[in-house]
Amino acid sequence: MNTILVGAQWGDEGKGKIIDILSENADFIVRYQGGNNAGHTVCVNNKEFILHLIPSGILHKGKKCIIGNGVVVDPEALIKEINHLKKYGVDADKNLLISDRVHIIFPYHRLLDALREEKKKNGKIGTTKRGIGPCYADKVNRCGIRMSDLLNKDLFCKKLKENIKEKNEILRKIYKHKGFSYKELCERYLGYADIIRNNVTDTALVLSEAVKRGKDILFEGAQGTLLDIDHGTYPFVTSSNAIAGGACAGAGVGPINIDKIIGVVKAYTTRVGEGPFPTEFKKTLMDNIQKKGKEFGATTGRPRRCGWFDNVVARHSAVINGLTEIALTKLDVLDDLKEIKICTSYKYKGKPVGTFPADIEILSGCKPVYESMPGWQSDTTDCKEYADLPANAKRYLERLEELMGVKIAMISVGSKRRETIAR
Repeated sequence: MNTILVGAQWGDEGKGKIIDILSENADFIVRYQGGNNAGHTVCVNNKEFILHLIPSGILHKGKKCIIGNGVVVDPEALIKEINHLKKYGVDADKNLLISDRVHIIFPYHRLLDALREEKKKNGKIGTTKRGIGPCYADKVNRCGIRMSDLLNKDLFCKKLKENIKEKNEILRKIYKHKGFSYKELCERYLGYADIIRNNVTDTALVLSEAVKRGKDILFEGAQGTLLDIDHGTYPFVTSSNAIAGGACAGAGVGPINIDKIIGVVKAYTTRVGEGPFPTEFKKTLMDNIQKKGKEFGATTGRPRRCGWFDNVVARHSAVINGLTEIALTKLDVLDDLKEIKICTSYKYKGKPVGTFPADIEILSGCKPVYESMPGWQSDTTDCKEYADLPANAKRYLERLEELMGVKIAMISVGSKRRETIAR
């Protein structure tokens, strides 16, 4: 069965753990969008792994992991990640394939990302400053450099020289920055090419053959639906299609080959960076949930903004992704609360809002309409079966299912693999 796993909120839903669990029964695990602006945290044998580019399935022996064409790759970051895994006995070299069509991030992308963000002052997006957006911009502007170019020395040198000439002019005239040395960057990146050359191939062809042979493929999304470039809270979004549909374009696999789409949600809602967030907690509860849920970004370390479960967001996600089931994480973080709220709808200037607004000013002015439920005030981390959960926890989950219109098939009650309930 070929499955897409996608974040159904603003990212950071705990996808890393769910991917890790599902990878056990997959033959191929494919990352299809984003770059090292993402961070998947997986806890294995009390060791915490934070992966930014390499699919989480790499932690299972013998699984083929693919970085698809829709990803943008910083070779320096990728090589560091490979070497870090090697220290813990994970053979990323042997089991990792990289699409020859991925676009490559350069230092000028990272610098432009940071300079543009600084220049915006009060209008900041909240970018990670990893160069993701500028790299995707070059891709769309048809001046990007792909992995296949990097492996063709003459073509790479020609393209890099043209890019640096243009980028240096922008940096000097607009940002008063001296720019970059073509020679230094060329030599450095050709060195990267020598290290990863044997991992680069036509991954779309590899996946096509896997489909023909009836192999199980798991497509791993980064970020979340509300950060999707088209369907998220634009402009406070990432630069790629983080929704399930992005898997087909970002991996080169036809939609007819997809069997299941799993959306990951937290038992509450979080987001990192700027932008509207209707259900955001007040300070005291924010501090409590941040601490208990360890709500700090895996990539940047920034504290995540936390709020009540937002069903307007979840329903929007269910529709946009075509979700067939839900994996819900961090139920245990709510264990101590006496009362739990669910946002069932929005009001704008006192009037009901029927759908998730595209207009960012309207969304910023929306007030959540809440439904309250009693908490369970007992520890759920030792629950192994759905029947073991407190009655109020089950009522909460069943109400979320009813509101979302999608079955909750998996419930996480802790960071470890065993702290997961399958329904």
